[in-house]
Amino acid sequence: MHKDFADNLALLCSYYQSVTEVCRRLKIHRSQFNKYLRGNTFPARHTLRRICDFFGVEAHEILLPAHQFKQLLQVRPTRSSSAAAAAYSEHIALLQRVSSGAIAGYAGFYFEYYYSMTYPDSILRALVALGWDGEAAYFSRAERLAREHSTERAFTCRYKGMAFHLAERLFLLDYESLTQNEISQTVLFPTYKSRTTYLTGLRLGVAADGLRLPTCVRVVYEVLGTDIDMRAALRLCGLFDRASEAIAPEVKSLIDNRVAESDRHFAAVAL
Repeated sequence: MHKDFADNLALLCSYYQSVTEVCRRLKIHRSQFNKYLRGNTFPARHTLRRICDFFGVEAHEILLPAHQFKQLLQVRPTRSSSAAAAAYSEHIALLQRVSSGAIAGYAGFYFEYYYSMTYPDSILRALVALGWDGEAAYFSRAERLAREHSTERAFTCRYKGMAFHLAERLFLLDYESLTQNEISQTVLFPTYKSRTTYLTGLRLGVAADGLRLPTCVRVVYEVLGTDIDMRAALRLCGLFDRASEAIAPEVKSLIDNRVAESDRHFAAVAL
């Protein structure tokens, strides 16, 4: 039974770009999933239910002899092999392959600075963690909405997304993971220096108020490195007055959203 299950599981995984993608979406550790694929162990009942729900099959079906299960999939495609899902995955996978040679070098932690879309007179400092799993780049952003020196309780917005390096630009696309009420995009200039302090670009999103106005702002990513104290870094995040000495003058200059009268587009500031 374990061997048939392992063979059937491997067949289902073949509809995806990689086993890593399946593990990430199932939220199962890769080393544990490999044990299932090798037939060394069998998942607990609740884990088996998650796996079956994800692939769109029944528990008794995934335990069928491998040749019978293959015939079953041929006459009744799973949700994961539907044309729409496959096409979407192929587009994302293509962009990941194109950008994989360069995006890996940007893995690490950053402070993100821009004039808050909700509080336009305040500078927002957020924490970004960009990771590379060997095939794709994923990142999370944490916005701690608390004013400098305030004793009020802070609350945090958390974003999750994917990052790409395409034609000499960095593209970061994310969504607000707690409320699912916003998708935002950031485009940054890459760096060609051995030691980099800042990356600059534009961020497009919506203000978190009743009007929810689509808004574009200049943004700066400050490089922190690959090994930091995340709790200490998060405590440094928040909302700052434009006159605050906690924000470096060069950062204030790079995120200034003013435009010249002759400008016809709102553009990023290149270093």
